[in-house]
Amino acid sequence: MDALLTLTDLTGQEFVILTVIVVVAGIVRGFSGFALSALVMATAVFILPPVALIPMLWWLELSASILMLRGGWADADRGTAIGLVIGSTAGWPLGLWLTLSLPVETSKIVALSIIIALAASQLSKLKLGFLATKPGLYGTGIVAGIVSGLAHVGGMVVALYVLASDAPARQMRGSLVLFLFLGSITSMVTLLIFGVMDFSGITRGLVFAVPTLFGVYLGQRLFTPSLAQYYRPFCLALLCALAGAGLIRTTLS
Repeated sequence: MDALLTLTDLTGQEFVILTVIVVVAGIVRGFSGFALSALVMATAVFILPPVALIPMLWWLELSASILMLRGGWADADRGTAIGLVIGSTAGWPLGLWLTLSLPVETSKIVALSIIIALAASQLSKLKLGFLATKPGLYGTGIVAGIVSGLAHVGGMVVALYVLASDAPARQMRGSLVLFLFLGSITSMVTLLIFGVMDFSGITRGLVFAVPTLFGVYLGQRLFTPSLAQYYRPFCLALLCALAGAGLIRTTLS
């Protein structure tokens, strides 16, 4: 245990809390196909700043995507996923530059505000028709890259795009999984260029990938098709509540 605490540069209490957080986030990702990074960012931002969470979340998303890729590849709209990844690759550097430029407390507020805005937009089933176009495809990818660099929640932006296209739920889930997997490959380059993917980010990512995968496995086992319509609203409402509480705590502290 001492070796793990040294590797992750965390206290025992922080390690336990983070482990619980990633297991719960993994469960949500397993049965809904999204919200892993958003849940971790909304709850763990008081243990580690966004710039330290982003490289760790890269490993967690990659691990979850690999576990879920088989079904995602079969169900996804591959052309759409690739177009979104191209746009995301262009947006990542700007988002990461903003994160590195902002004071820590400001970056927390920005990250939590983005999560609330995106979760509320999806909860209200906001449909932006202009997104379902070629410019909308690449524009969504760019915005997804920017918010990924800020809070690693690009998948939620992509979910808004898929919602606008009226794609079947199964295809939407698959496209999200494929986007997150392909996007992780290109985003690694950006993280390395900016020096954000450091030793701590790598070790935390690899260590917490194990409980995350356990959570994803549980989430997949808990997935019940008859209750699928309730999963997304539940996850989005939970995100709004967690991020809202975090935002209040941050502004008052």
